[in-house]
Amino acid sequence: MRIWDLHCHLSGVPGLSPEERAGALLRIADRMGIERLCLYMGMRWAKNPSPQELRQQNDEVLRALKAHPDRLLGFVYTSAEHIEASLAELERCVAVGPMVGVKLWVAKRCHDPKIDPLIHRAADLKALIFQHTWIKTGGNEPGESTPADLVALAKRFPAVPMICGHSGGNWELGLQAIKDQPNLHADLAGSDPTWGITETACRLLGPGRVLYGSDCGGRSFASQLAKVHGADLSNADKELILSGNLRRLLSPILRAKGMAL
Repeated sequence: MRIWDLHCHLSGVPGLSPEERAGALLRIADRMGIERLCLYMGMRWAKNPSPQELRQQNDEVLRALKAHPDRLLGFVYTSAEHIEASLAELERCVAVGPMVGVKLWVAKRCHDPKIDPLIHRAADLKALIFQHTWIKTGGNEPGESTPADLVALAKRFPAVPMICGHSGGNWELGLQAIKDQPNLHADLAGSDPTWGITETACRLLGPGRVLYGSDCGGRSFASQLAKVHGADLSNADKELILSGNLRRLLSPILRAKGMAL
């Protein structure tokens, strides 16, 4: 089966440069049979990055993409706290540059309408939108979105596909929150490979709205692939989750950029 990993980072990976870290990721990916990696955020993160930090982190990803253009796909790191700077990065990295998606993490919860100009422009460019979400027992970080926040955003843009990062961490609650919003898709990455997560996602959302991701280097490729390979699903459903759904969601921008599917 073809495997495209939705959710990869340069952090937590050995190497002194973006190029070295990307090479380390790909050597492990080769052992796992992973064809392509979606990469976002730089070597060191900030929870509320300044415009300068956003640009630096995107520069690091651009260096990795340049070193491995046939294996890596980039998502521009943006922040709803700095809309004008984020729009400028979207132009630089996606409209003019090689990136194909938008990564939103913390800083401001995504239900806030102030984020809307960024979503409008991303949709114009056909860039795939990925929003980190989490449901923490002790309370989320300031500015950290929940799946319910993402549902509020998705309702304002019902024709724009979006990905619910980590399925909200607490996936039993996160999947329930997004199931009735058809433009939302579940990212399986980043939690322990608990029995039943993939089957539950497919039962609630349908296999066409579930995507494999690893969250490496915070998690291993192998543990996250186990969620799909070990699931009680048909091979056809597993193929959708491992690459088919992501390739479909990325196909408009890849075709527009003349990039291979």
